[in-house]
Amino acid sequence: MKELIEAKWWEPTNNDKILCTLCPRYCTIGEGQHGFCYIRQNINNKLYSIGYGRPTGFAIDPIEKKPLNHFYPGSKILSFGTAGCNLGCKFCQNWSISKAKINDGNSLVYSAEDVVTLAQNYRVPSIAYTYNDPTIFGEYVIDISKIAREEGIKSVMVTAGYIDKSARKDVYKYIDAANVDLKAFSEYFYHKLTFSHLEDILDTLCWIKNETDIWLEITTLLIPNENDSSEEITQMINWILQNLGDEVPLHFSAFHPDFKMRSKQKTPASTLLTARNIALTEGLKYCYTGNIYDTSSQTTYCPKCKTELIGRGWHDVTFNKVINGKCYECGEKISGFFE
Repeated sequence: MKELIEAKWWEPTNNDKILCTLCPRYCTIGEGQHGFCYIRQNINNKLYSIGYGRPTGFAIDPIEKKPLNHFYPGSKILSFGTAGCNLGCKFCQNWSISKAKINDGNSLVYSAEDVVTLAQNYRVPSIAYTYNDPTIFGEYVIDISKIAREEGIKSVMVTAGYIDKSARKDVYKYIDAANVDLKAFSEYFYHKLTFSHLEDILDTLCWIKNETDIWLEITTLLIPNENDSSEEITQMINWILQNLGDEVPLHFSAFHPDFKMRSKQKTPASTLLTARNIALTEGLKYCYTGNIYDTSSQTTYCPKCKTELIGRGWHDVTFNKVINGKCYECGEKISGFFE
């Protein structure tokens, strides 16, 4: 059994409980109890990060699977997560991990140094904190990403963005890129289907884009009759344009029935293509579809001359004609990070 690591971002309360201040849920946790996320526990009136050093598994993925299409496209990334989550999405596509609890039977023991060494051994240039939401193992993220940066390895957060304003400055200190789920553009959806709040996610998006140097991309999982109306998508796109600009890549991804929404039909490809068309018509430069096979909507085009620059089939890059970060045809700068 590994040594327990005391958590950051908590304070005692007047009723002999602990207030966790890592995310806007602000759990009040009694002796022996866990927070909503399952992996932050009150032990002898101190909060411990019991998910620290306890990944549930690793994989080497294409970076496009995160999805990140403008952050070293075609490269590989070491992906891992722990158990638990600080959201309660009824449609969770990774619920076997996000709703699990840490125990000796379903997790590994890896120090921060071990994770970086694993990335070095597989010669991958980046590490992704993913599968469940890395916010909840923020202490582990900080330690890994700090060592990774010293070793020249990039760090990527794949997250719902539900994090306290103060804590995120610590958690994201050594992060190079993030894909944030903007799950919908209505408070009703967030409250009823995720047990969180839209405004907190919008605030995180603005902070990443406007107050850090972190490369940002956004993913929205479109669920039939829940968040896929043209009106809501148009409102979301206009908010992105007004608050984040026209260069943030947006990914519309297809839902498949899972967890507590198994009776829902899967998202038709036409819904994703319609949403993408709205985004491009409204003025977003880069928009993609995911969880369907459609090479034209997964290709990166020059926003000026419309030349095909980066071709993709599922998560594989089939060609890349970006030269020195620019369109090979007209010289237009392409937003992102490229080899």
